[in-house]
Amino acid sequence: MQVRLLWLTAFCALIAALLPDAALAQNSNGAMDRALAEVAGNGRPLSLSLQILLLMGLLTILPSLVLMMTSFTRIIIVLSILRHALGLQQTPPNQVLVGLSLFLSLFVMQPVLSDINRAAITPYGEQQIGIEEAVSRAGASLHGFMLAQTRKGDLALFTKLAKSPPLASPKDVPFSILLPAFVTSELKTAFQIGFLIFLPFLIIDLMVASALMSLGMMMLSPTIVSMPFKLLLFVLVDGWALTMGTLAASFASG
Repeated sequence: MQVRLLWLTAFCALIAALLPDAALAQNSNGAMDRALAEVAGNGRPLSLSLQILLLMGLLTILPSLVLMMTSFTRIIIVLSILRHALGLQQTPPNQVLVGLSLFLSLFVMQPVLSDINRAAITPYGEQQIGIEEAVSRAGASLHGFMLAQTRKGDLALFTKLAKSPPLASPKDVPFSILLPAFVTSELKTAFQIGFLIFLPFLIIDLMVASALMSLGMMMLSPTIVSMPFKLLLFVLVDGWALTMGTLAASFASG
């Protein structure tokens, strides 16, 4: 059920990203139907088969959407840095890291997904609201999450690069500006967390290298010797629970 909600949310956010003003507009009556009618070229909406074809084409962008508009980016980068800090090249394998990142992202995004399901997906499924209103509500929920995790400096940078006029409130920031600012902030935060994780393992490497140098064992790789000590330290401090908990808490404090 949660995976289904994630894909439905991603599709709604995709439409909101492609039509940044429609996601936040309050009186956009019939804009999507008019767009479909213009594509059809005869003043009528597209047929069901063509709409399905258009939908399948948009689904190809969903993986990038899940990566760039949720907590996935920060989590996968931190876990990759942790693996390198431990000196493990392929353990855990990439499939495990991606799976951990995906399910932790579902946990972090649970409040947003629940809000979208309550405000947009369920009413649309019960035919209480139209597709435009559903997209608007879903886009507003994602917009709030992304805005809370975006640094003001990054937001100001891309607003300046886009030569956008002054915005009345943060809610008026379009997705075309918010998305690159959000990704930049996520990368910066991920590397900050990764540095703090990497530092104690780097100290162990330096201590082992100094000990081997003093013993005259210069031909022995310090990485091989330090790896068991780093694994022992990681297990003793319950590293996986600490890392996952810190990642989840970093979004709550955003």
